[in-house]
Amino acid sequence: MALILKEIDKESHIQFLKSYQTFSFLQLPCWAEVKGGWKSKNIGWFDERKLVCVGLVLIRNIPKTKWSLFYLPEGPVLSPEYAKNVIDWLTPLKDFAKSNGAFNLKLGPQVTINTWNATTIKNAISDNSYKKFRDVDPDRVNPFGLDIAIKLKNLGGKQIESTGEGFGDVQPRFVFAIDVEDKTDEQLLSSFSQEWRRNIKKAEKLEVKVKRANFDDLETFHNLYKETAKRDKFSPRPLSYFKQMWTSLNNNSNDLAEMRLYLAQQENVCHAACLWVKVGKHVWYTYGASSTIGRELRPSNAIQWQMMRDARDAGASIYDMRGIAATLNEKSALFGLLRFKIGTGGKVVQYVGEWDFIFKPLIYKAFRVALARRG
Repeated sequence: MALILKEIDKESHIQFLKSYQTFSFLQLPCWAEVKGGWKSKNIGWFDERKLVCVGLVLIRNIPKTKWSLFYLPEGPVLSPEYAKNVIDWLTPLKDFAKSNGAFNLKLGPQVTINTWNATTIKNAISDNSYKKFRDVDPDRVNPFGLDIAIKLKNLGGKQIESTGEGFGDVQPRFVFAIDVEDKTDEQLLSSFSQEWRRNIKKAEKLEVKVKRANFDDLETFHNLYKETAKRDKFSPRPLSYFKQMWTSLNNNSNDLAEMRLYLAQQENVCHAACLWVKVGKHVWYTYGASSTIGRELRPSNAIQWQMMRDARDAGASIYDMRGIAATLNEKSALFGLLRFKIGTGGKVVQYVGEWDFIFKPLIYKAFRVALARRG
């Protein structure tokens, strides 16, 4: 039997989330404040009078039309006992989106499908016959997540596949994560590669200091971030985006989230900066930046090491280094992300990923073309 979907107020949304240990910070009601140019709705699914699932819907209107994209980034937040009955929560969501002028509904529940240990991935890379993660047998399969993915596809969902070795989804389908709960420094270091341990020691020897910074230091982060964007050829977000992100997560999340800024410095010169976000028992490394000069100081290793330990000390079970491309090709320009992160000895996690439910195919096609032109 399909659940009943209604718009809910922010307070009801927040109270529901307080009963969960972990969910994506992109599903906090306050995240809508960060997304300039988007409207939003807080929605809830009811089993009779009981609120059983919630979602933050971001809405992007196509100028001069009545049509909009409805997007639930890393959402909705689903109660396990209801999540498996996909048709029960998806049907009212599709109806709600269509009745509100959506040409497309995009969603991506944060549910795991497969997990590969670092050792498995390293062996696959050495083998040279594997091209992508999907070619490698996972160490763990989550039947629950696999079932949800199959049902989303059978109910008309479409996944955007990358044209090459890229990411495809807006939010990463593959992430690199490290289990940090109750682990000592020695236990964490023991899983690191020799290169990572050597780089951490080198940074310490060269007196690279990692510190937690404050709101006023976001400008320092942003200057490095713009340098990184120019070097890596991507379009940087404005400083105002990160200031709003700080304000929303630290001041407007009803204590559900915390955002931190870390700087790695030598002699008061900043060489790396990263943003750290915590919700429940999950910590994400969300944005990172580094200078071209000073790489030999290994500030990126030093700053990740500090953030990882601080995640553990803050009660997190997972330190999430976020997205990696699906490629195992060492010659790929995207392979460096995996090379850096796999040195921590963590694991590759594959989520259900993002699914499009297309109500107006011609408008959807034109929208995709416009996105491609924007890069």
